[in-house]
Amino acid sequence: MADAVESGAGGSEHLFKVLVIGELGVGKTSIIKRYVHRLFSHNYRATIGVDFALKVLNWDASTLIRLQLWDIAGQERFGNMTRVYYKEAVGAFVVFDVSRHSTFDAVLKWKSDLDSKVKLPNGKPIPAVLLANKCDQQWDGLDNSPATMDRYCKDNGFIAWYETSAKENINIDEATRFLVKNILDSDFIYLTENTDADNIKLTDESEEVDKKAQCC
Repeated sequence: MADAVESGAGGSEHLFKVLVIGELGVGKTSIIKRYVHRLFSHNYRATIGVDFALKVLNWDASTLIRLQLWDIAGQERFGNMTRVYYKEAVGAFVVFDVSRHSTFDAVLKWKSDLDSKVKLPNGKPIPAVLLANKCDQQWDGLDNSPATMDRYCKDNGFIAWYETSAKENINIDEATRFLVKNILDSDFIYLTENTDADNIKLTDESEEVDKKAQCC
């Protein structure tokens, strides 16, 4: 979802749908809550299905961005609904927990699932940033040297990686800004048409599906 419209005084507005995916308990909801609401809690419940939050960014003097962050439940991978949840996304965060090696082992499964179900209008994979979350804790037997992680990202199609901590508010703003800048720099957003009735209908239907998906 990358709708671009002209605003007053020659400015522009963009609506970007960004996915936040990864195994159960890696801190996806905490990252979103920290970024959008500047809050952190130890008591978040596991996400059921999907949830999303909206962040409005005054990117510069002439650009306003509405960033829609979709929190995909960890147990949803390979489920029938993920194709619906991923639809029209233009960027993604893939998250793992540095203190749980198994969540890193699952990263490539999430990336493969992502690449198979959503692409940019030009046919390329959507830009994805790898988040090594809970970096305030001890890494669980992983080589976290910059050279190793840089090579891992290059080999597996990630545009960057960041050590993050929702608890300590480390690198979440920086990672998001990097991803948004990459989306803005992509030529494809200038090829999309202005919002029309069909796009509005698609958006409304998506949100209705997600509201139902949140029910326990």
